[in-house]
Amino acid sequence: MKPRVKIKTDSEFIKEKVEKIKREVGKVIVGQEEMIESIIVALLSDGHILLEGYPGLGKTITVKTVGRVLDAKFQRVQFTPDLIPGDITGFEMWDPATRKSRIQKGPVFTNLLLADEINRAPAKVQSALLEAMQEKQVTIGRETYHLEKLFLVLATQNPIEISGTYLLPEAEIDRFMFKLKVRYPSYMDEREITERQIRDEEAAINVVLTPKEVLSLRHTIAKWLPLHKESAIVKYITRLVRATRPEEGNGELKNLVMYGASPRATIGLAKAARVYAFIHGEDMVLPEHIHRMAYPVLRHRIILTHEAESQGIDADNIIDKILCSVPRLE
Repeated sequence: MKPRVKIKTDSEFIKEKVEKIKREVGKVIVGQEEMIESIIVALLSDGHILLEGYPGLGKTITVKTVGRVLDAKFQRVQFTPDLIPGDITGFEMWDPATRKSRIQKGPVFTNLLLADEINRAPAKVQSALLEAMQEKQVTIGRETYHLEKLFLVLATQNPIEISGTYLLPEAEIDRFMFKLKVRYPSYMDEREITERQIRDEEAAINVVLTPKEVLSLRHTIAKWLPLHKESAIVKYITRLVRATRPEEGNGELKNLVMYGASPRATIGLAKAARVYAFIHGEDMVLPEHIHRMAYPVLRHRIILTHEAESQGIDADNIIDKILCSVPRLE
């Protein structure tokens, strides 16, 4: 009699792949588990990421390593004040050999685009990404060109530098699904980082998923954890996001919040919570999953008043208040 072979469920398969991605990235990056997992969630949720942290915390190398693990096309653009929009999207140029104009496509035609130190370029350059991030296409001259089906922008910025930097337009900030705060490593992690750099050995990275498989996993998760508008979870998510808006929130928040999150936040929070639940082996989305994803989804979409800033209140504090005040069931 042949031994019985256990067939893995979709949830087990995806969870196994996620753990393999973490292990492969861990060959290069020490610690930063929260950042790595959030990048994976955004990848499976079809969302862009804004990474904010001090220099030297591994933001750039993490993105590059994820690209290697996914066998994905990767492009890095160092944002500087002298950059022009065509340096990102591409441009139309005259070819003297053929006496015709031709299109020179820019680095945006890739799977993973690292916009390094995005706040060092002026608004007109930053806005070159708006169409690409929202519609996955770019317009060059009179023609529109579609980007890769798997296309993510991962942008980094330094929160402490002011000289030579530019604020990101609100319209662009809203197009990032996540804003991740990259923090200093622990004492043991920092010792491990130093030891690895002293050894000066390059880690061998194995490919875990391909871009095509990532797209397939997105469909699998959406199929097995559908979210309908009448579900209690979708209603809860909607109430949470609406509570970030001064006209909808409680009296205390009206003096602290100038503008709240848009409907993009509602969509992003629903997608992210679903993926987070699925990769942790759950067969349904729970309020705990929503709370976990609420901070990266909402923190960059809440614009505070001067009164809040003077009191030392940040967006995460506002999210704390909202999660405590909005009832889970209605």
